[in-house]
Amino acid sequence: MDPIFKKDKGITLIELLIALVISGLLLAAAYRTFLGQQKTFVIQEQVVDMQQNVRVAINRMMAELRMAGFGHVSMVFPVTYPTGTFNSVLNLDTPTAGALTFISAVGGTSTLTTEGGVGQNQIVVSTLTDGQGSALFDTGNRQNISIGGLESHVITAIDHGTKTITLKAPLNFFHPIGTSLFTVMALTYQVALINGVPTLLRDENMGVGPQPQADHIENLQFTYLDANGNPTANAADIRIITVSLTARTERKDTDLGSGDGYRRRQIASNIHLRNMGIVP
Repeated sequence: MDPIFKKDKGITLIELLIALVISGLLLAAAYRTFLGQQKTFVIQEQVVDMQQNVRVAINRMMAELRMAGFGHVSMVFPVTYPTGTFNSVLNLDTPTAGALTFISAVGGTSTLTTEGGVGQNQIVVSTLTDGQGSALFDTGNRQNISIGGLESHVITAIDHGTKTITLKAPLNFFHPIGTSLFTVMALTYQVALINGVPTLLRDENMGVGPQPQADHIENLQFTYLDANGNPTANAADIRIITVSLTARTERKDTDLGSGDGYRRRQIASNIHLRNMGIVP
């Protein structure tokens, strides 16, 4: 008997080519969609980072500016630091145009361990250093101390063994045990280029130099207002400071239709100066 030959069915070369072309188109579309989604994700991530960056920066600045003049720091004016001498709480356009340097008592990590009586010119403190071992008070850059935020004095001597601080002038008020002690400092905020990147800088004016607080901060503006909300250039009349920060993304967005390709966000806030105009 003759064997029965069955004809196997398959696909033709043309059908195979058509299938490959369709598969290629589908893969290309899927890849294009993936790239688009990935780019959108990267852009959104940059925008979120930018917004968080500028908010963290302005929050710290607001907290410190709000306390400008705290501690009745005018009692020790003029105050001198490695970067210069200051005669007022607010020092506009210092050290450069657009910058602001203000004087305030900061810290509060050390306290009185004995009572401070009126007319007394010595106080005993709980610690002379912070948690990192750095000096809180000395007879040099940190020679101005505020007791309880009520009065400020110049330090003339320190006995490290007994942690006794001698003041240039006697105390004006009674201070109980546990009263917080603060260091009178000059704080500066400004924007400058660091390795080509616009950066918000903060300087404690202790000789270390400005320290970066947030990068890709293009612009910092201070608007000064008096108690009635009117613009003023007289530092003694300033009661409100409007701070405006402009941040940009780290990288350009090539699909952005206008501008230089950077996405930007601006945050502005009004800061009421609690301690301006208070007489010790």
